[in-house]
Amino acid sequence: MPNFAYKASTKEGVLIEGNFDAPDERYVVDRLKKTGLIPLEINPVDEGLRRRFFSGISARNVLSFTAQLSTMLNARLPLDRSLNILANICDNKQLTEIISSILSSIREGSSFSEALGRHPNIFPKLYVNMVKAGEVGGVLEIVLEKLVDFLESSRELKDSVFSAMIYPSILLTTGTLSIIVLLTYVLPKFSSIFSEMGTTLPFTTTLLISVSSKLQDYWWIAFIFFVAVIIFINRFINTDEGRKIWDKSKLRLFGNLIQELETARFTRTLGTLLKSGVPLIQALNNVKDITNNTIVTAAIEQVAKDVKEGNTISDSLSKTNIFPKLALSMIKVGEESGQLEEMLLKVAKNYERSLKQSIKRFVGFIEPVMILTMGLIIGFIVLSMLSAIFSITDLPF
Repeated sequence: MPNFAYKASTKEGVLIEGNFDAPDERYVVDRLKKTGLIPLEINPVDEGLRRRFFSGISARNVLSFTAQLSTMLNARLPLDRSLNILANICDNKQLTEIISSILSSIREGSSFSEALGRHPNIFPKLYVNMVKAGEVGGVLEIVLEKLVDFLESSRELKDSVFSAMIYPSILLTTGTLSIIVLLTYVLPKFSSIFSEMGTTLPFTTTLLISVSSKLQDYWWIAFIFFVAVIIFINRFINTDEGRKIWDKSKLRLFGNLIQELETARFTRTLGTLLKSGVPLIQALNNVKDITNNTIVTAAIEQVAKDVKEGNTISDSLSKTNIFPKLALSMIKVGEESGQLEEMLLKVAKNYERSLKQSIKRFVGFIEPVMILTMGLIIGFIVLSMLSAIFSITDLPF
């Protein structure tokens, strides 16, 4: 049975640590709650090894911090005591320093949102504004719960995209390395044998030997050229005009995928902000800051202007010609029924699910294409070598 290390707090704020053998984390949480403790952190015992090698503040660390703080506030612990406990139990030194800094700012008279805003690299505007809305409305613990749901959904979406692309990436890397090994190591061995025999070789074999020879002699030029192209493309993309061209190209090449991704991200973020009490115009400006596509960002800016002038959000979104008609129809129904926040979150769930299916279909298509392409290239090299060998021995091929 797995062993879990836990950190919990009593209702008086006393920190308790220990280990527990259990089938899963949920079982540990239930046992701790039955004993009157507030679960703060539960990890398999091998998680500590991973933390020794990864010391930066990741999105997972922020999610864990938010979830723990939400749990403690829901247990009616004061904010300053909760932050003090989190600073003592946090295993990440950088995050511990930031929590301590936030606690110091609060004790000096700053609000929680103001203290968070002093660390924009860790807590983005969206996070800070949601916390601010919770403070103003006196529902900080509820807003933190919604923020945890939002961060978890965003992480799951990123993880699903990342996981889907692992196998194609490995396939591309191994296939490319195989071709390089054949051209730079295997072919030269055979070319020396062929040259000693002085036999006329087939055209394909001669072509491959020539390519192999050039690659051996001028590989450094090819490498410099490759690096220069990457640097040029990277710098070009970082310019305003280059970023627009790059984003337009992505929309043309991966139209449905990009559209579903941006729709899910837009509706999830806007719905969470509105449900947390953030005003619509401010929420739209926050959504604009987290989009990765300049075309979508410009569209959201225009939507914010139109809404500020008195137009409905559904009509403003329809003018952008970016979001799917189904999503626009659902948003319009939510707006008319007075349930815009709930409808936005439903749209987000729908398109997150659709995006995962689209990624699976895309990966399912690209995998056989890559295998076929690599197989044809490697097969061409092998057949060219075999035809040369058979021509030397005068065997029919």
